[in-house]
Amino acid sequence: MPSQDDIQYAMETTRVLHEPDHRIQTFGETRFDFQLISEPMDQVGTVRIRTGEVEAMKPRILRPEAYREIELEGFDESARARLEAMVEKLKAQGHDLAFLQYGFRFKRIAVNEEIIHDSIEAVRERLLEDIRRTGNPSRAIIEGVDDTWEISILKFSFEMILRSHAINAFDFKRKGLL
Repeated sequence: MPSQDDIQYAMETTRVLHEPDHRIQTFGETRFDFQLISEPMDQVGTVRIRTGEVEAMKPRILRPEAYREIELEGFDESARARLEAMVEKLKAQGHDLAFLQYGFRFKRIAVNEEIIHDSIEAVRERLLEDIRRTGNPSRAIIEGVDDTWEISILKFSFEMILRSHAINAFDFKRKGLL
């Protein structure tokens, strides 16, 4: 289990070297391929390349009615009424309380690993040249930390949510769903 410091270090040092050409689809699932490069801590001049897939489920709209399903364990009986009153007040003030919920499926079974005996700079350049040549629109190239590589994939996933959110919200509004 990685420590908080390990997670923080992975979050700070992970870099997306190449983003997919598209964002998370508004009305369907989206698949991204990834190649994650990292240097094993105990092997100088060695790079591990992990190849796999991340699937983003289609965004769901959560409306204010969903707040009624929130469990209020440990609160007194008036808590439910106060929560509902707060939601109604915010709605009356013109706040749109609907928001988008994103989900990801990380297919660990599809992850393959390859060890390359070369510098990370050389491997990075070969992968970037390969993506320029092949043009795979759904591939991401990520540089991360070997021991906490899953954190690097999660960071990439969150970044895709942030980049897709405005487009998805626009699509839902255009269709009259938000």
